[in-house]
Amino acid sequence: MKLGSVKYLAGEGVKNVWVNRLMSIASIGVLVACMVIIGLAILITENVNIAVGNLEKQNVVMVYMKDYNWALYSEKEDVSSEENSSENAESSSAEEASEPERDANGISDNDYVIHNEDEAKALCKEIEKISNVEKAEFISSEEGLQAVKESMLEGQEEYFTFLDDEYGNPMSCAAKVTMKDMSLFDETLEEIGKLAGVDVIQSQSDLAETITALKQGITIAGIWIIAILLIISLVIVSNTIRVTMYNRKLEISIMKAVGATDAFIRLPFVVEGMLIGVISALIAEGLLYFCYRVATETIISTLGTSDIVKYGDVAWLLLLIFIGIGILAGVIGSVIMISKYLRREGSEFAAI
Repeated sequence: MKLGSVKYLAGEGVKNVWVNRLMSIASIGVLVACMVIIGLAILITENVNIAVGNLEKQNVVMVYMKDYNWALYSEKEDVSSEENSSENAESSSAEEASEPERDANGISDNDYVIHNEDEAKALCKEIEKISNVEKAEFISSEEGLQAVKESMLEGQEEYFTFLDDEYGNPMSCAAKVTMKDMSLFDETLEEIGKLAGVDVIQSQSDLAETITALKQGITIAGIWIIAILLIISLVIVSNTIRVTMYNRKLEISIMKAVGATDAFIRLPFVVEGMLIGVISALIAEGLLYFCYRVATETIISTLGTSDIVKYGDVAWLLLLIFIGIGILAGVIGSVIMISKYLRREGSEFAAI
């Protein structure tokens, strides 16, 4: 097809929009509404993902270690002597002779794995090497006890002062673990539990399951909303093209009678559908910016939070999505309608 023909047919498509301006305006209005709803669904999903992400960061896992306090206050077997329980009495006598020195509490170095703060921090580094672990922060036994006191109701922390003064601190050192993906919660806990020096893991598995279900639900809902609105957009553009097509029924039949190709006849309608989609995208972008700005200003002033998606960060992405939706709906809608007409009626000149 020659360049001059393309320019002529493109001009015809633009002219069709103006000739059928009432139907075009109605189509643009519906498309704008669909695009704004799609944009709002995307922005809401992004903001909810931020909120869920913050919730994930708060859903930390406490990994307690096998240190001196663990050896002193918990019931366990000597960590170094389990493999020797089946040896005969003669071997046992030799082991007793070489048994390490024990302190006043009857604890030896072989009774626990984490002997000092450096080893505890090294275990935290090992935990951080697990792919789904974002951070493993070392918590000393003193910090752990202080956190327990702060979690008590007002006045109750006084009941724990004797631990420091008289009996010492029974808390083991720990690692405060934050995960990247809560859907891999159980698998990550299993990997952490395999590390040497890990005693028990305290976690909120119910909250992790809730977070995972919430993220999946939001994703599925967003996909369904976008899919339904895309179908609506396609139907609206198709109906607009249908009106234009029937208004030019005689012209199409004449062109078919003189041997015009289907591509030659189809191009103006494709241009018309694309132009309607692009105009709708630009209007939807401006309208969504205004609506979202008003909504965010209200949220910030009411709730006092600024932890929301800034429109400027997603403006170009939304514009590209809107233009893509508009062009896609315009092209598919026009091609479907004119192709259907050309197959059934386009060549029936005598029927006009």
